[in-house]
Formats: sequence, C-alpha cells, structure tokens
Amino acid sequence: MIRLQNLTLQRGPQRLLENAELTLHAGHKAGLIGANGAGKSSLFALLRGELTPDSGDCLLPGDWRIAHMRQEVDTLDRLAVDYVLDGDHHLRRVQAELAAAEQGHDGAAIARLHSELDSADGYTADARARKLLAGLGFDNAQMGQRVGDFSGGWRMRLNLAQALMCPSDLLLLDEPTNHLDLDAILWLEGWLQSYPGTLLLISHDRDFLDAVVDHVAHVEQRKLTLYRGGYSAFERTRAERLAQQQQAYEKQQAQRAHMEKYIARFKAQATKARQAQSRIKALERMEELSAAHVDSPFDFVFREADKISTPLLSLSEGRLGYGDKTILQQVKLSLVPGARIGLLGPNGAGKSTLIKNLSAELQPLSGSLTRGENLVIGYFAQHQLDALDDKASPLLHLQRIAPAEREQTLRDFLGGFDFRGPRCDEPVVNFSGGEKARLALALIAWGKPNLLLLDEPTNHLDLEMRLALTMALQEFAGAVVVVSHDRHLLKSTTDEFLLVADGRVAPFDGDLEDYARWLVDYRQRQTAAVVAAPAAGAGNDKRGQRQAAAALRQQLAPHKKAADKLEAELGQVQAKLAALEERLGDSGIYEAARKDELRQALAEQAQLKAREAELEEGWLEALETLEALQRELEAVV
Repeated sequence: MIRLQNLTLQRGPQRLLENAELTLHAGHKAGLIGANGAGKSSLFALLRGELTPDSGDCLLPGDWRIAHMRQEVDTLDRLAVDYVLDGDHHLRRVQAELAAAEQGHDGAAIARLHSELDSADGYTADARARKLLAGLGFDNAQMGQRVGDFSGGWRMRLNLAQALMCPSDLLLLDEPTNHLDLDAILWLEGWLQSYPGTLLLISHDRDFLDAVVDHVAHVEQRKLTLYRGGYSAFERTRAERLAQQQQAYEKQQAQRAHMEKYIARFKAQATKARQAQSRIKALERMEELSAAHVDSPFDFVFREADKISTPLLSLSEGRLGYGDKTILQQVKLSLVPGARIGLLGPNGAGKSTLIKNLSAELQPLSGSLTRGENLVIGYFAQHQLDALDDKASPLLHLQRIAPAEREQTLRDFLGGFDFRGPRCDEPVVNFSGGEKARLALALIAWGKPNLLLLDEPTNHLDLEMRLALTMALQEFAGAVVVVSHDRHLLKSTTDEFLLVADGRVAPFDGDLEDYARWLVDYRQRQTAAVVAAPAAGAGNDKRGQRQAAAALRQQLAPHKKAADKLEAELGQVQAKLAALEERLGDSGIYEAARKDELRQALAEQAQLKAREAELEEGWLEALETLEALQRELEAVV
C-alpha cells in the first residue's frame, strides 16, 4: 500500500502539503484532484523518489515497479514502435544481454535469458506495443515513423503508450487525456479499467474519472482528503459537508433566486425560451453541485451581444479543405441564436476544418457562406494561446480591446477568471497553459459575441474552471458550436450533435453512449476496408441488392481462405512448439556436450514463438474483417 504520514512537502518558499495523511491499498484506482499549483505533480515526483519529504513519511513497498507518463521526449530518431517498447526496461535489458550472450556463444546464459524473455512475454512484445499504439489512434504507417516526425500532441500519446507498455505495480498518469480525442479516451478507459495494479491519476475530465477511479484524493488547503467513489460521488460528499456552512447555503440560495426570477420572466417568451430551459437545467444541477464548488475562484459570464441577426450564419453546398485537398463536401448548416451544437467524429475527419471555415480563418473552396449583419464571433482554438502577447499583462490585453473602459471595471471582470491583484499586471510569458486559456476565454467573453466557436476549450483547464465555463455557456444567449473530448461539457451545454465523418456533416440522432458504439463500428469498418459503394447503390432495387451481395461474397472468399490458412499454420507452429518444449524439458540437453543442440533448440523456440505471435495477431485481424464483411452482407441481404 501507499502511506503518507504527517507529510510536509515544500517547493521553494511555497508549502504544498502540511501534515498530510493518505492511505491507498494495492489495487486501488485513485484520482488526484486539486487546484493548479496545489502540489499534485510534486506528489507524483515524491512517489517516484525524485523529491524527499521535508518532514513525515512517504511509504510504499520497495519492490514495487513504478511506471509514469513522461512530459518530455528526448529520443527523436527512434521509430514509434521501438520507442514504446523502450518503456519495458526489463525487456530491453534481457534483449541486450541475450544479444551479448549469443555473440559470445555463452550457452548457459542464452538458456537462462530465453527463459527470462519468455517470462517477460518478450515474444509478444512487438504485437502488444502495436495494439497500444492502435488504441491511441496510430495507424500502421505511423508506427514505423520516427518520433521526431510527430507533433507535440502525438509525442505525448507516444509517452502514454510507453508508460502503459511498462509492467508496473503503480501507474502514475498526469493528464493523460489532454492530447487525446474521444475515440482514444474511450479506449484508454477500457485499458485502465482492466489494469491490475494501483493507479494514481491526475485528470480534469470528470467523466473519465467517473469511469476509471474508485477513490478521489483531494488536495485542499495543504491537506489530502480521500473520498470513496468517482468524481460525482466526491462532489456529492463534499457538497453535503460544505452545505452545512452558512456561507455556502446563502450563496446557493442567492443563485437559485436569480435563476428562478429569470425563468419566471422569460419562460413564456419564444425568443428567450431556449435560454430559460438552459437555466432550468442549471437549476436542476445546482442543488447537487453548487456547494461542492462554493469556494471556486471563477465566476464569469459571456457579456450579452448588443445586436443579433437571424440566422447568424448560413452555409450551403460547402466544399471545405485546404488548397486542392477537399476534406468535407456538400456541407449545409444554418446557425440561429440559441443553437447548441456539439461536433462529433473521429480524429482527422474535419471537425476543426469546419470550425475554421465558420470562423473565417479558412474560406470554403466552393459553396455559399452568408454571415449575418450583426454577427460577432468568439473563436477559441489552441493556436490562439500562442497568439497572446507574452510581454503584455492580462489587464493590458483587455485594455487594448476596451481602451475607454474604467480600469477597475476591467480588473473586476478579470477577477472572475481568477486574475487578481498582482497577477493582473504580470506579463503572460511565464503563465501556464491553463492561465493562458483562461485569458483567451476572458478576451472572448468581453467581446460580446453572439456566436461561440470553441475547439477543445477545456484543454489545460482544471475542474473548477471547466464547471464555471459550463455554467457560463448555459447562460449564454447566442449560438454555440463546440468540439471537445470533455463529455460532461458536451452533455451539459449542447442540445444536438453533428457527426463529421467520411467527408460529410450530418445530424447524429443519439447521445454520447450511442456515439461510443458508433465509434466501435467505425473502427471495425476501417479495419475491414470494406467498399460500401455497391451496397449503397443497390437501394431497394433487387437486382442491385443481388449484385451488392455477390460483390461482398466475392470479398468474403479470399478473407475466409486467408483466415483458414493462418489458423492451420498457427496449429502447426503450436505443435512444433509443444514438441520442442518437451525436448527442452529433458535435463540431458543442458549438459556441456550438447550445448550446440541446446543453442539450436533455443533459437528455434524463439523463432517459433515470434511466429506464433505474428500468426495469432494476423488470424484475429482476419476474423474481425470476416465479421465486418458478414455484417455488411447481412445488411444487404
């Protein structure tokens, strides 16, 4: 187990933990949450042995293997799959020693090291690494590329895969979902749910925490408090405790009275009905949540636009892309005040391309895009954080767009984004990613937009800021189009989903659970590489259906033959392995006189095991392809 006793931890002049206590039993999966700068990453460094306590004890078993997700990449020339395999240090050591033993013709060492390699699942390591990479969104071609060829976000995915590759008793993950799309997040949830060791996870994604962890450790006021259950259970438990405080109660009642007054006033007005419904949703959630976040440093709204147009923006027959490359075709979209749209779709399908065209950062390759006379867009994207002036303070950024406004008014507004006192006047050059994201949102909120285009707005934001953004979006009177891997934000702020996939944008009739199932189906279709055109063209025409079915049966035959061939060869290899392992079970083969026979047998065993792993993987892939084709055939027939 992990035990922290009377632990005090200090970094420079700042005391992060003071007389903190925590006990985590083996096999627990715990989320570590708290405000930015509270000491979460420092606690990880302490557990890894990179820091020592200023006082108290940090106790964990000495034989535990610890794996963690690194935040930097220092090897750019390694191939992606080799970089992931490097995460298994024991495997790499055995492989290196085995190569040296074979070069030195040391039979005894070769025998011992082959046994170690088998115990470390070394013969299946390459296949396991590739499965991790596939789960995190890499295709076969990318697995053979250099690490240096990938962007920063994809390098972080490689670091995550490397951490998962390492056999471990304790796994430390710091914001693993920051650079993942929803597809990869769902895969990672499943992987972590089946992880047998102890997990300590820093995350600001509440749905991810709910799906993975069974405890939450909250860093607050230099103490650690352990709550049983996921993030939602933590919220409820903490809310019950804080609701006993009079200050929390009074603030909650004031917020409820304000919302109830708005609902009563505007519920019957058609132009305000959607906003009233948003406040009703917020009111329903407030009883459970507000007390848990009563001490949040964030409290802001998007200032209401002076004028509004209907529609705000209209796109018809849009062909969107870059240069000669078309990403999306025949896009039709009309945005009216009050629209709440979430964009869904696999990575690279064109969600950001669509938002960039709506924001005028890109122009459609063809089609008609009409903008309302009074359209004011608030556009948030990750690259805009880099566009902030490093030498300017938050106050100066706001003064540049509101030169006539009183300074105190601007300071009060920035305070809602937790820029207070001296922090208002500090240059942003040393700000964290979260602070820069908050400032970018503050500038958008001040600008009185009537259309918000948000591309992954929650990256780098902590849980409290995510909740404040959710509440502000619920009260926003204009239209919202959002791309996000934060499922709670999508569920709480959108009324409809559009699916961006296969070069099209279409309404998605379902919720996020339906989308998760759609993604599984989509991956299977991609793996099978089925050409669906014959089936699509058949329609209700019986002749066309027969042609489509015949085409699919024609595709089935070679795949069935390939699967049968792989299965037969796998059986032969396994029979040879069984016979060989029987030979190796004979103690006489380890005598000095038979060292050449032993060396040859061990080498043959290594080759057969590697071939067995390849055949198993190929056979399973062939079966998946067959199943996908069979489903297509059943749908046509």
